[in-house]
Amino acid sequence: MKLSCIGCGPGDPDLLTVKAVDRIKKADAVFTPTSKEGKPSIALSIAKKYINESNTTITNLIFPMTKDKNSLKLQWKTNSQKIADAVHSGKNCVYLTVGDPSLYSTWNYMHRELRENHSDIDIEIIPGIPSFFAFAAQAKMSLVEGDQTLGIVPACYDLNKIRHTVESCDSIIFLKDGRYFDSVIEILSETGFGDDSLITIAQDVSVEEEILETKKLKDLRNTKNPAGKYFSIMVARKND
Repeated sequence: MKLSCIGCGPGDPDLLTVKAVDRIKKADAVFTPTSKEGKPSIALSIAKKYINESNTTITNLIFPMTKDKNSLKLQWKTNSQKIADAVHSGKNCVYLTVGDPSLYSTWNYMHRELRENHSDIDIEIIPGIPSFFAFAAQAKMSLVEGDQTLGIVPACYDLNKIRHTVESCDSIIFLKDGRYFDSVIEILSETGFGDDSLITIAQDVSVEEEILETKKLKDLRNTKNPAGKYFSIMVARKND
């Protein structure tokens, strides 16, 4: 009884690994996360071209955007049980997730539940290209060099915690929530990033709607919401 978790990368279906495509094509059942009922799954939209829909069942698993831990734990248990039931019925199952399964992924919650409650299931994890690597390739930039340090933070959480990370790193990758980037710009200005520090911002990395631009910190100061989408990335380099 085997389950494959597949990292679908940043958005371009051609960036899936050969192994990932092979598992998707052979799947009898595909499970994919979404934030609410009726909302399309981004992971599914990436992998859809490789799914034989006539022979494959597709199940959207709801991962609500809430901080209520009890509600989340109940949903994780429900979702993992759906996956386990399909695996136990003999189906060849895959779970899709955007980017890489190990990085801020819904898979982490599923993996924990499956390990604790369904340890008989053999789990295979297939890595995917994280959005910030696709971002760096598109921008033709290096993230860090030599002995420089790199910080990766989800910009939508504790801004005070982010401040400490910014103070100690040469380059910072801010993931997920572009709606908070105006606050991040203020933090950069207060923690040693000079006026000429380069800030690169992108939305919809690796797809046709991609927006990518590089500016100096002084040009972004006092700018409200330099990126408005949830799935946005900002890379700040202290010295270039």
